[in-house]
Parts: sequence; structure tokens; C-alpha cells
Amino acid sequence: MQAVRRSEERGVANHGWLDSRHTFSFGHYHDPRYMGFGPLLVINEDKVMPGRGFGTHGHRDMEIISYVLEGALEHKDSMGNGSVLRYGDVQRMSAGTGVRHSEFNHSQTERVHFLQIWIQPSETGIAPSYEEKHFSPDSKQGKLRLIASRDGRDGSVLIHQDAAIYATLLNEGDSVSHTMDDERTSYVHVVRGTVSVNGTALKGGDALMITGETKVTLDHAEAAEVLVFDLPY
Repeated sequence: MQAVRRSEERGVANHGWLDSRHTFSFGHYHDPRYMGFGPLLVINEDKVMPGRGFGTHGHRDMEIISYVLEGALEHKDSMGNGSVLRYGDVQRMSAGTGVRHSEFNHSQTERVHFLQIWIQPSETGIAPSYEEKHFSPDSKQGKLRLIASRDGRDGSVLIHQDAAIYATLLNEGDSVSHTMDDERTSYVHVVRGTVSVNGTALKGGDALMITGETKVTLDHAEAAEVLVFDLPY
């Protein structure tokens, strides 16, 4: 079974300094049809104006992943981590028993554009931890690059859930496929560009929810960047 989630149907939060699109219910946006997909609870596409950002706030028992698309995202947290993330950088913060952090646009002239992804962990009460890694465009071009997994294999960041996230960049003529067990589901989120996923045409911000199938095929792409989530039911 396949179901499309269209970009223009996502929740909207525009605060002037922040323009955000919510794939799933989040904050003041609530839609009982979109409360998450398995352990995948949040995909927020955030655009933050220069010099602005999210002040210090707390989280617990959540795997929080930031995927930077444009600009410079500055991070600070109560574990003592501080860094500036740019395109190709992937950050994972396991909130566990509790962590406080802030996220700001490091630039005074350019916006920062990133995806904030929340995945429910398979266990609660773990010690908070942090990790960041860079994935070059070449490592994703025309192939599925594993960027997050439960065991940190192949140089991916480690998440505390039986889930995997792949990233790919596809141009005309490129085709990639991902095979999964029949007891798994897949959520395919198109970051930008256009692509066909299992025969369904999608554009930037669109997504396809896939259940009861064992193969995900991406083709007929044009300047596409895509995230593929392999998830438990």
C-alpha cells in the first residue's frame, strides 16, 4: 500500500523569523491523520532568518536529527557541545534522560534551511549523547548513502531505534532501489527536485508512505535530493 503526503498539505508555522512546514502534527498544528509514521514522529522543514533561532529549550527520550540544506546552523547544548553545521552535515542528539540545547542561524546575512527529524527511541532513560558527521555530495550522488542507523554502520550516525535513514542525490537517468523485509515500512521524503518513487511522481516537500511492499525504487529524477527511511511497523 502507498499513500502520498503532498508538500502543500503540510502544517504551516510562519513567525517572521521562522518559516516552517510540518509533515506531522507538531506545536499548534494538529491533524489526527498525521501523528507520525511508526517511530518517525517529526519532519519539520525550517527556514530561519539571519541571526535568529531557537532559544535554549529541553528534550528527553527522543532521537533528534538535523539535516542541513543551506546556510550555517549553530548548535549549543547542556552536554558542552558547540558547533556550526553546514550543507552535508548530519547531527544526531539523543535526548535520553534530558538535555537542553539551542539552535541559531550563525549568519547575519543568509538564512539557514534544514530538516529537523524526530524518531522515538526503542528505549527510554538512556544517557544523553551527541554526534555529527559530514556526508559529501559525491557519497550520495546516484546512490543511497546510509546516514543514520541503529549500529552506526558504514560511517552513519547512531540512533537508538531499529531504523535506518538513507540520503541520495539523483539526476536524469539515475535510478536507485532499496529492498527491505516485508515486516518493515518505508517513508520517502523528497527534499527538493522531482522524482518518481515506485511509479508515483513527487516534488520537493512531498512524501510517500509505503507499507506491505519490499522494494522502493527511485527514478525519473531531476535535481532531486531524497531521504529514504526504513522503519519498523
